[in-house]
Amino acid sequence: MRWLWSALGIAALLVLVIGGGYVLYLDRLVTDQFRSLRWTLPARVYAAPLQLYAGEALSEGELEHELHRLSYRAVGQLRGPGTYTAAAGRITVVLRPAQFADRTRPAMLLRIGFGPAGIAQLTNAAGAQVPVARLDPLLIGSIFPSDGVDRIVVTPKQVPPLLPAALKAVEDRTFDTNWGIDPRGIVRAAWVDLRAGHIEEGGSTLTQELVRSYFLNDRRTFWRKIREAIMSVVLTAHFSKADIMNAYINEIFLGQDGNRSVHGFGLASQFYFGEPLDELDLPQIAMLVAIVRGPTYYDPRRDPKRVLARRNLVLQILARQGVVSRARAEAAMHAPLGVTTHASGAYYPAYLDLVRRTLSRDYPQKELTEAGLRIYTSLDPRVQEIAEHALDAQLHRLDPTHHYGAEHLQGAVVVTSPQTGDVLAIVGGRDADFDGFNRALDARRSIGSLVKPFVYLTALETGQYTAATIIEDEPIAVRLGPGRYWRPRNYSRIFHGPVPLVRALGDSLNAASVRLGMRIGLGPVTQTLQRFGLKHLPDEVPAMLLGASDLSPFEVAQLYNGIADGGFREPLRAVQAVVSADGKPLKAFPVRVTPIAPPADVYEDTTMMEQVLTHGTGQPSQAILPPGLVAAGKTGTSQRDRDSWFAGFTGSDLAVVWVGYDHNQPTGLPGALGALPVWSHIMAAIGTLPLSMPPPQGLTDVWIDFMTGLQSTPACDPANAVQVAVPVGTQIAPMAGCGLLGGGE
Repeated sequence: MRWLWSALGIAALLVLVIGGGYVLYLDRLVTDQFRSLRWTLPARVYAAPLQLYAGEALSEGELEHELHRLSYRAVGQLRGPGTYTAAAGRITVVLRPAQFADRTRPAMLLRIGFGPAGIAQLTNAAGAQVPVARLDPLLIGSIFPSDGVDRIVVTPKQVPPLLPAALKAVEDRTFDTNWGIDPRGIVRAAWVDLRAGHIEEGGSTLTQELVRSYFLNDRRTFWRKIREAIMSVVLTAHFSKADIMNAYINEIFLGQDGNRSVHGFGLASQFYFGEPLDELDLPQIAMLVAIVRGPTYYDPRRDPKRVLARRNLVLQILARQGVVSRARAEAAMHAPLGVTTHASGAYYPAYLDLVRRTLSRDYPQKELTEAGLRIYTSLDPRVQEIAEHALDAQLHRLDPTHHYGAEHLQGAVVVTSPQTGDVLAIVGGRDADFDGFNRALDARRSIGSLVKPFVYLTALETGQYTAATIIEDEPIAVRLGPGRYWRPRNYSRIFHGPVPLVRALGDSLNAASVRLGMRIGLGPVTQTLQRFGLKHLPDEVPAMLLGASDLSPFEVAQLYNGIADGGFREPLRAVQAVVSADGKPLKAFPVRVTPIAPPADVYEDTTMMEQVLTHGTGQPSQAILPPGLVAAGKTGTSQRDRDSWFAGFTGSDLAVVWVGYDHNQPTGLPGALGALPVWSHIMAAIGTLPLSMPPPQGLTDVWIDFMTGLQSTPACDPANAVQVAVPVGTQIAPMAGCGLLGGGE
């Protein structure tokens, strides 16, 4: 017996020593990690803020739509940041504090007065005139690590006092007095759940839930529960309840968005309501507290009735515990959940894809996913929304008559601002919310006749051709080798004889274009494409003159941007600036302009491209575009109608549209029937400016006949007279019967 008692004593001593050592180890682990608590903060990506100024053509309804996009609430009386009132001819809004790429703005009251043409005046709270004001930059996504954890860290000042009070009342009533664990709470919860027949109360304290989330894994074992209890006691012994509550609010798991897990109430507030945490009201806070128990089971987008019942139970508990009055709780029970329809509020995966690719050249993945960077982009949410809707609507219209078995038509859109190279919108497919294959960046398809403006520009640069120069649109046989010839045909299978260059381009005549290209040479055309930004040069074979090159819509946009900007190239950019988590500018992406072609030649080319829309293959656009909107562009159709393209621009915007099948089947849609309607509806809706600029020095605008190239006037032939630019002194024969003399003076 003495030996047995000795053995037991030694064993007990060993257990005490080992257990004590293990407790000391956990004590050191918890205190060190929690004291240096640093969450990995994904980079936040923001759209360009909408600028407001007197004279802007923005209606009351359009501004309200933008405020709703930013989750501002219409109220009868202003209640602080994030709210606005609307009356006839005036909107008064309290703008939230916001950080921009160049400065930080505090909360401010702004009054916007409207007139018949849009915004008439801006004044602040003191009644002083405000020249320019910016709305908040819209959060459009984040770049989170491979484990998918995403969060927005909030300070105690950003947490509404009702939230911690509600958490304690519902999840841990003894939080302020317990030592990290609550044995009586465990027994009470077990009894309540047994009587209810389902899980209604949990036995864990908030501290245990924090330890489980931050320090431990999800495996449910006896030893993990022991470790969890020890670590909870240690945490409570070393840190204040306020610190533990703030950590809990920032750490706890509250939902799943695809491969992104939503942690913390700061992000959950944006995820479910699109609003900052400090703007939430009682029903919204109660809903977030309701889903703490099980974010998957209580998913408000999947089962709103279940969540509504749970939220109302939370409100009852808050009233019972005296956190809120019974009358206030009952009023909150009648409020809708108010959850945004989209899980991310504003999410543009195709655009974010371009942002990631841009940043990967300058920042390591770890810095993008952990350092809390703020990424400011040139995305225009309004233009993006218009582009998405236009593509979706037109593809739905075309699907019933142009489909290939069960496969539906697909499409892509890129919209840019030619003067800056800013990418305003990217649509990677008809399902714009789908984060998958990005057709705008990665679908390399045959561009067809989109190459022709560069062929004609190369000809203009020689000084031997003008828009009125006659070229033969006749059958042509191009020798490829011994006994091998290439005989291109026009899309209509009809040849038109002698035609001016403006008609050859406008009607997209293949035979005339090949004849012109062979005369000036394939090499110079390739060099032109390279100057305009084409990185993967085509094989110098005659078929390149008709677009036998596979490019993505984004690459096409880069090429056409140089024409739209008058012979200057700016690399297309999605990112404008990167700012650190504490607001310090880290990197700017300034506009870099490179002259690539004589502006006079580009202007001549542009005036011919204008006739594509008024007299050529793009003429159907005139039924959709606003009257008087001058634009230029080109249709493109690949062999057997596999790809339908349109690329075109106005004085302020450029858009490229592709329509086709992913598996390259024929669509039966030339560029004018597939891509052009999408482009036209986009340009008609975004409020773009017309092309309007005087001809460069050495050029003059003349009227010629579109069919013959002879000098004409609208009075002489209103149907076919077109205005083009030609070098001063160009002699153009007058059209018979028009009484015209002289040339392009």
